[in-house]
Amino acid sequence: MTLGGAGSADGQTLYIDGKWAAASSGGVFEVTDPATGDVIGQASDASASDAEQAIGAAAAAFGGWSRRTAYERSEALYRAHAIMTARADELARLMTHEQGKPLRAARNEVNYGADFLIWYAEEAKRVYGATIPAPRADQRFTVLRQPVGVVAAITPWNYPISMITRKVGPAVAAGCTIILKPAEQTPLCAIEMFKIFDEAGFPPGVVNLLTTDHPAEVADPLLDSPLVRKLTFTGSTEIGMMLAARAAATMKRVSMELGGHAPFIVLEDADVARAAKGAALVKFLNTGQACISPNRIYVHRSRIEQFLDVLVGRVNGMKAGSGFTSGISIGPLIDDQAMAKMERQVSDATSKGAAVLTGGRRLTENDLGRGRFYAPTVLGDVTSDMQVYSEETFGPIAPVIAFDSEEEVLTAANSTTYGLASYLYTNDIAKATRISEDLKFGIIGINDINPTAAAAPFGGTKYSGLGREGGVQGLDEYLDTKLIGLSLP
Repeated sequence: MTLGGAGSADGQTLYIDGKWAAASSGGVFEVTDPATGDVIGQASDASASDAEQAIGAAAAAFGGWSRRTAYERSEALYRAHAIMTARADELARLMTHEQGKPLRAARNEVNYGADFLIWYAEEAKRVYGATIPAPRADQRFTVLRQPVGVVAAITPWNYPISMITRKVGPAVAAGCTIILKPAEQTPLCAIEMFKIFDEAGFPPGVVNLLTTDHPAEVADPLLDSPLVRKLTFTGSTEIGMMLAARAAATMKRVSMELGGHAPFIVLEDADVARAAKGAALVKFLNTGQACISPNRIYVHRSRIEQFLDVLVGRVNGMKAGSGFTSGISIGPLIDDQAMAKMERQVSDATSKGAAVLTGGRRLTENDLGRGRFYAPTVLGDVTSDMQVYSEETFGPIAPVIAFDSEEEVLTAANSTTYGLASYLYTNDIAKATRISEDLKFGIIGINDINPTAAAAPFGGTKYSGLGREGGVQGLDEYLDTKLIGLSLP
């Protein structure tokens, strides 16, 4: 099956300098539905020469776009938001086909992604400078905030629409031009988003799209070109570290939203039923394929049986299957490597004494065998020597660990090189304040499994990344600070 409208009719899915084009090599690659394995479309396979062309187009467009008024840039984003909102259901259905998440979750993502366009349409008009009192009577200081320049953006497959708007929105609001390379697993969502940007009337060269099945070949020119002044990347820590090192050779600004290993802490005084419900919802969100997904669930030993009763009961009620089927909450894993990781982590854990309380296997019943479905899994008796305790899982496995004291759990939670999201359940405001201040993570949800919004800064510490996306801070990532000193005669 091929999805109609998933690209240009003639196979031209690169968007460079305001025009749709085929890859210079003429190459294309197939896109499949992870729930069925069916081919659902194809995309142009860009190469290094296409990337060079996109860099030239973005560099040529930067001067004119950066001199547009903030109100003009804002209006373009408002138009894109209106078109995206009108096509929300169409975009969500494409996402379910291409990425696999249940249709309800896909609709939520489209709405979340649209929020970034309207938020930055508004923030474009609020890029303020400053005047600073000078130490000399004949001196004046003025501070300007100006766009960085050409931006290279690399987005992941797990949130194939909202990660695009979270980068394109602030970049163009600031006055930058941008070249986007989406994940090779989900180019069709990116193509549809760039159709929206095209219809919204962005001038040629302001937004550019490179779909490719050879990401390293396309990334090389983007990383090496001195014309590209900013790199923004969402993906694995290993790839992010490599990209940041490459970007340093030309002193690019970098934003990195990388891996996570989130602790989920349930204190003795917590509402355990509420905590277990929250853990089930956020752990299995997007089939666990989210950087903010809990990877270590710590529960006070005195409450762990009650917690597990609720958690296992809720997980047993989750159904896996096509995202278009009513009642489905577990979609497919994205590829065979992800499936192999689930099987390896569960095998390692059980060999070292963990108990599989539910799940723990690949699902092959009925039509599930056509896709990559792994049963939502809860592991008990998890210890720190198991791979699932120290590795980012990125899948539907919930490891539960008992603890005895706040000091013990805080030390355990912080004992990771990652520092993205963390969660804390307690009814004691003093404990919530003290522990949240001591957790070494960029995002902390206190009795809250969704501490994110377009208006809020998103990002991590340590190996989880650099910089922030969303909020005022997300716009700052695309702005340079210029000081003007004036000496009066």
